[in-house]
Amino acid sequence: MNSSAIEPIETNLAPKPVGPYNQAVLVDNWLYCSGQIALDPSTGTMIGNGNIEEETRQVLKNLIAVVEAAGGKNSNVVRTTIYLTDLNDFAKVNAIYAETFSEKASPARACVEVSNLPKGGKIEIDCIAWLGDEK
Repeated sequence: MNSSAIEPIETNLAPKPVGPYNQAVLVDNWLYCSGQIALDPSTGTMIGNGNIEEETRQVLKNLIAVVEAAGGKNSNVVRTTIYLTDLNDFAKVNAIYAETFSEKASPARACVEVSNLPKGGKIEIDCIAWLGDEK
C-alpha cells in the first residue's frame, strides 16, 4: 500500500488532534478512527468536569462526528475500544453506549482500564468502521 491510498479525515465537529495524528484515516473502505476524549470541538476544553456520563456522551458525539465526516454513520462501526480510568464506571458507560449503538447493530468491542488518559479524561474510545456500503 502506498501513502496515497491513505486519506486523512478531518472535521470541525470533533476536536483537533492533540498530537501528530489524524482524527481518522480512510484506507479503501475501512475507516480507522483515533481515540476521542471528552473535548468540546469548538473550545478545546474538557466536558463533564469528571462526570463519566457527560464525558461518555461527548466522546461518542466526537467519535460519530468523525465517522460521519467520512460518509458513514454509527451502524458502520464494526469495532470499538473503550479505555476507562476506573472500571467501576463500566455500567454507566454501557448505558450511554447503548444509546449510540443499538443491540442489534452493536460493534465488537474491548474495554480496558488504564492508569491515565490525555487531559485528565476518564474515558477514551476509538473505532474501526466499514464504509463499503456508503462509498
